Amino acid sequence: MLIRRAFYRWLFIAIVALPVWLAVGWAIFGGGGWGTLGLVVVVPVGFLALGVVALLTSLRPAVREQRAVSWMDLGVIGAWHAAIVATGFYGATATLFAVLAILLAIAAFWMVVWQLVHDGARRVQASMAEFERLATQQQGAARRPDAAGTRRPPFDDGDDEVIIVREVRD
Repeated sequence: MLIRRAFYRWLFIAIVALPVWLAVGWAIFGGGGWGTLGLVVVVPVGFLALGVVALLTSLRPAVREQRAVSWMDLGVIGAWHAAIVATGFYGATATLFAVLAILLAIAAFWMVVWQLVHDGARRVQASMAEFERLATQQQGAARRPDAAGTRRPPFDDGDDEVIIVREVRD
């Protein structure tokens, strides 16, 4: 649980830290003008992608309650973050890690969306099951005439008198 909670906090730090790492890594290990131009595009896109995935992850009720991500989140998003860090070293395998980071970003996005929908559907099912249980319980109590929970119409004192008031308009 401690690792998953720490990773939950890291999600929000990574929104800024990983794009900054790409820029700093380019300054230290990289070079060239065309790469700098590519970096101008990649850093904001990375910032947005990291932010969207972190937001969708934090929207899940289970994550909000526990303040911890799931193990699946930890694996996929952690691999994505590791690929971004590896890309930031701009070595001979930087292109491979960049492609891997893009593929993992797509996988992380759809995995987080799937978990959000799945968690929401499970909560709706639990709510509906509870609603049906309570409705069945109330119907069972209303069918027994001797039950203490039976309801009488308002102002019904048991008399059979009925007063009808009619309005006459001229």
